[in-house]
Amino acid sequence: MQNRCVNMIAHLFNAPLEENEAAVGVGTVGSSEAIMLAGLAFKRKWQNKRKQEGKPYDKPNIVTGANVQVCWEKFARYFEVELKEVKLSEGYYVMDPAKAVELVDENTICVAAILGSTLNGEFEDVKRLNDLLVEKNKETGWDTPIHVDAASGGFIAPFIYPELEWDFRLPLVKSINVSGHKYGLVYAGIGWAIWRSKEDLPEELIFHINYLGADQPTFTLNFSKGSSQVIAQYYQLIRLGYEGYKNVMENCRDNMIVLKEGLEKMGRFNIVSKDDGVPLVAFTLKDPHNFDEFQISDLLRRFGWIVPAYSMPPDAQHITVLRVVIREDFSRTLAERLVADIEKVLHELDSLTAKIKMLSGTSSVTVHEVVKDNGQVVVAKKSALETQREITAIWKKFVLDRKKLNDKMNGVC
Repeated sequence: MQNRCVNMIAHLFNAPLEENEAAVGVGTVGSSEAIMLAGLAFKRKWQNKRKQEGKPYDKPNIVTGANVQVCWEKFARYFEVELKEVKLSEGYYVMDPAKAVELVDENTICVAAILGSTLNGEFEDVKRLNDLLVEKNKETGWDTPIHVDAASGGFIAPFIYPELEWDFRLPLVKSINVSGHKYGLVYAGIGWAIWRSKEDLPEELIFHINYLGADQPTFTLNFSKGSSQVIAQYYQLIRLGYEGYKNVMENCRDNMIVLKEGLEKMGRFNIVSKDDGVPLVAFTLKDPHNFDEFQISDLLRRFGWIVPAYSMPPDAQHITVLRVVIREDFSRTLAERLVADIEKVLHELDSLTAKIKMLSGTSSVTVHEVVKDNGQVVVAKKSALETQREITAIWKKFVLDRKKLNDKMNGVC
């Protein structure tokens, strides 16, 4: 079943296979293990070539964008590879192919492109990266390859953007990873690593065992693992087929547009995600002076939503983003409900902000009227300290009420 899944996914990614030729790939524990395996293959191929040329092979590096998932940092640290990151910039939250190619040197084992950034779902321009790298390889005599981290986008692009060139149609793309437990529609724990050809996976990394009844080549970091996710992936591929996956992905995209348009109508947010990427909506406040995205995320929990808020990587770390990922079970009704709940949260935060501004917007000494027991009205002065205490009391009550509601929702006595 695993081999059949590998073959189907390889054909989906346009691997240049001859008729009846088996694809090269393996099921993994998520895309993290798949990335580790692909990185090891690149490192070993680079080292073997450097040894043959009589050159140093102790300082490999890999070029990525600063928006890569943490598993790339793990690979670099665990397997002693320098990670050279292309910094982001405000308004451009993926790796710039031109800047990436500038960082490539003779020690670069590969350039990693992302098809579906975790931060905003955007597809990086793998085609442009390939073209620029082809030119640099011609100029330098190097053969720096590309790995595509398609953890999120690998099960999206082939179905709703079939003309987009990002996969094995590009000559420098030598391996691709994809997560079955994201848009492959399988529960958590399954990823896939696919290589362009046998030549791209060094033979010395493959182990052959026969104590299970036949020769079984294996190239994984984990050996003993459950088969349930592989069975589920095989079932989904067979059950849904191309048209089934296409319908699911188109529906996700349609519901994403409903959510995006609902947020845009509020006039309070900037949308930083793209319509032609992973079906998600990433958005940031136009005016974050009164409250921020973290407070919105926190208050949405009251309505049962978990909407993460996070800061962008360098050099866009001053940008804070909220992100909603649209999966196959996120209906149009849920999208409309989320928009309504976000409006409620904004109204609550606006009311709280106005109350605080009313108290803190006065001078250091405020004047107010006091009615004594005898009904006499006198003028009294309130110190700045007293005003601050009132503000603090309002915030404490706000936080306490919120905690009580959260505890009630979670069944805490």
